[in-house]
Amino acid sequence: MRIRPWQTLIVIVLLSLAAIWVDLPGQQLDPFGWKRSITVRLGLDLQGGVQLVLQARPPAGVTVTQDVLQGTRDTIERRVNGLGVSEPVIQTRGTDQILVELPGFQDPERAVRVLQRTALLEIIDTKGEFLPVGTTVNTTLGPASDVAPTSTASASTPASATEPAAASETAAATPGATPTPAATPTPTGTVYETIVTGADLKDAYPTTDQFGNLVVGFELKPEAADRFYQYTSTHIGQPMSIVVDKQVINTATIRDAIRDRGIIQGLTAQEVRDLALQLKSGALAVPLEVVQSRTVGPTLGQDSIRKSIVAGIVGLGLVALFMILYYRLPGFISVIALLLYTAYVFALFKLIPVVLTLPGIAGFILSIGMAVDANVLIFARIREELRLGRPIARAIEEGFNHAWPSIRDSNISTMISCMILFWFGRYVGATIIQGFALTLFIGVAVSMFTAIVVTRTLLRLLLTRHLFRDVRWFGISPSQVAIAPARGD
Repeated sequence: MRIRPWQTLIVIVLLSLAAIWVDLPGQQLDPFGWKRSITVRLGLDLQGGVQLVLQARPPAGVTVTQDVLQGTRDTIERRVNGLGVSEPVIQTRGTDQILVELPGFQDPERAVRVLQRTALLEIIDTKGEFLPVGTTVNTTLGPASDVAPTSTASASTPASATEPAAASETAAATPGATPTPAATPTPTGTVYETIVTGADLKDAYPTTDQFGNLVVGFELKPEAADRFYQYTSTHIGQPMSIVVDKQVINTATIRDAIRDRGIIQGLTAQEVRDLALQLKSGALAVPLEVVQSRTVGPTLGQDSIRKSIVAGIVGLGLVALFMILYYRLPGFISVIALLLYTAYVFALFKLIPVVLTLPGIAGFILSIGMAVDANVLIFARIREELRLGRPIARAIEEGFNHAWPSIRDSNISTMISCMILFWFGRYVGATIIQGFALTLFIGVAVSMFTAIVVTRTLLRLLLTRHLFRDVRWFGISPSQVAIAPARGD
């Protein structure tokens, strides 16, 4: 069954209306709220934010494999999701680095604190000693040297609902204070037994204690809960310490047996949220060090967007002017197709969604030029057919048929190049390359549709009007057509 031009036109109109509806900002023409999740995703360079490069620093004798690096990346991703950042980028780079981009996040110090710390939680048997806050300890899980030193050591808490010892009360006596005690080395050769670890946690969350203070609540897995209950029931009246990254954050006296849940007190509100996030997301597979930190202000991003829009409008206007002046009617049709192309691509960017960056916008603008390039090939071929004396309808069909192989081959080769660029950018952690490759790939794919389907359908429909059956509408004078038959058809 042959598809008639008006049938194709209906499909084009429906697609165009859907694309324009998606492109409209906010909730315009959206009574059912379908567009709430359809928004423009802006990258770090357009809306500002924080970019970090984290370097793995494994202990001596430990090799960072791709599995270890990927596991660390997954933990970082869970922590970033807990920060509430929209459209973050977390990817491995090379063999021992992780690139983290947090668009819209404006607190680099907190980002470093949450992402860098290994957050290895241990509840240890202190052998009857009352360990001060800040004491660095060796445990049965490894010596303190296995953990990279961190810049913060928060005064914190007991891991139970029991009353803390005097040292804990002193640390929590000043509301909002976050003392950073000097690390006290553990007695030489002393190794404390680890009762439970962060891996034994079933959940960790911010909550409040019986006095209304914000604390970190945690629940233990069944096997760990039984082990913890057995320990606390046989050590009532003795001290017990909570250790994060081999540093004591609180020591409490065990008042009652504890089974499957407890709390960590003495933290500020921000520290409670950060520690709960770190414990819930898991410990890092390998310690990390921030080797590069960059903050991009939102003002620079907005200025970049404004200039990109101006550049796009100027470029589109110049291309449209050239096409109309040189190719006349087909040029005007190509401008319509170009506008529809822009609407389609932008709608796809919002639906997929694509995180727009400056290189991504550059790839989009470049794909506009490639969309026009396809039309130029077609129209040039139509002119050749007209000069040979073909009827206009046949010249149009022949022009599209002969130009299609060139358009197909050139666009497919460009798309293959985009895939290679995207893979390369993902491997080296260059999101700039990835954004450019992705937007160019989408643009080239859509340009093939608009150049072949939209332009061809509109030209066929116009030929149903006798007014347009004159070669001068195609930028050719009748005298040029008259010479062609002499050279043969």
